[in-house]
Amino acid sequence: MNIDDRLLAEAKLIAARQHRTIGSVLEDALRQLIDADAATPAVRADFQLHTFVPKRPGLRPGVDLEDKELMADLLDGDAHDAPA
Repeated sequence: MNIDDRLLAEAKLIAARQHRTIGSVLEDALRQLIDADAATPAVRADFQLHTFVPKRPGLRPGVDLEDKELMADLLDGDAHDAPA
């Protein structure tokens, strides 16, 4: 495990002031982080993910995703077919 030198120095000062081991100071810091993370809701209650289900799922006939030129032509054709 690598810890930033400045953070480690601060943790050592706290340990010395409180007559504790560096390990117990780091354990307490991790506990606080874990507790704070657990208290944070994972998903906002007011959030709703909308999904789209096409009428005809899958690729259109004649579409080859590995053929770049064909894909460019099909995409360009869709732009011309779209209503203005």
